Amino acid sequence: MLHSFYARITSSSILLLSLTGCQPQASTVLGKIPAQQVSATVRELPAKTGATVTMQGEMVEKCPVAGCWFMLRDKTGIVRVDTKAAGFVVSEVPIHTQMTVSGTVTPGTEASLKATGIRY
Repeated sequence: MLHSFYARITSSSILLLSLTGCQPQASTVLGKIPAQQVSATVRELPAKTGATVTMQGEMVEKCPVAGCWFMLRDKTGIVRVDTKAAGFVVSEVPIHTQMTVSGTVTPGTEASLKATGIRY
């Protein structure tokens, strides 16, 4: 009887762990919530100077001191994303994190993005 009790506890625990392990992870938002739909790729940014865009990609580098900027790579290239003006930093976000970024395209020899918010 005691063996049957422990068997039920064990199987219930395994079932509970397997069900909770399949739940989607909640995302984290810094700044304003980015738009749901992607509206630009890195390659398209020079033509969108001054526009607000949403992009998806992988953070491949970040400011090692304060986390006030990072480099986002999508399938078309890499863009520098500035977070300082938006009032958040990415110092706690691990490199190679997939994220969605919204912001304003800034002009220059290479277009960059002034972030308003990120979701990862």
